[in-house]
Amino acid sequence: MARITIVEDDSWMREELMDILQKAGYEVMAIVDFHDVVAQIATSAPDLVLLDINLPEQSGFEICKSLKSKGIAPILMLTSRDKLQDELHGLHLGADDYLTKPCLRDRLLARIRNLLRRFEGQPGLIDGGSFSLDPNTFTLYKGSQSLLLSTNEGKILLALVQNRPEIVSKSTLSELLWGTDQYIDENALQVNLTRLRKTLRQLNLENQIETIRGQGYRLRGQLKP
Repeated sequence: MARITIVEDDSWMREELMDILQKAGYEVMAIVDFHDVVAQIATSAPDLVLLDINLPEQSGFEICKSLKSKGIAPILMLTSRDKLQDELHGLHLGADDYLTKPCLRDRLLARIRNLLRRFEGQPGLIDGGSFSLDPNTFTLYKGSQSLLLSTNEGKILLALVQNRPEIVSKSTLSELLWGTDQYIDENALQVNLTRLRKTLRQLNLENQIETIRGQGYRLRGQLKP
């Protein structure tokens, strides 16, 4: 039975959500003390978090960012805020889906089922030393900051993290990106590495990738135990 934590300060809405989810067969916990919400959720280790944005002490956006930095997912934002900029901001912070209230019961349950299915058996955050990487969404976390990488950037960084501090060859990276160990063109891989370094610069991580002349690339870090 999947465990769902509800973070909603409106008592009427909270009770309604609990009733809907319990009748659908889920084990439900509701946050009623909004001091240190992230710690409460981390302790309960839910399979899904249903998160409002407008909360008494800390906004849902801040909570979402903190939960993602700890590898707690998936997160479904359920809020009355229906502006596109709010939805995009929530998704940028790592929310896995976004619904506006009021919403149909069947739509809510369908979104929950889809998220639980997507994340079932998927690995959590991978430790990159000075950052963490979500291998499912290619979201990079450093402290309270996060970045959503492009698919190619994510594939490259994931390969480097999984093999650190060993060298990942150029042919291996070409296979990951284009399905062949032959270069698409002479500069294609270098262009992708340059883009990744530029993205990492936003979190002061551009120096984490080391070029090993004639061999490939590696991530700076300690030897694996």
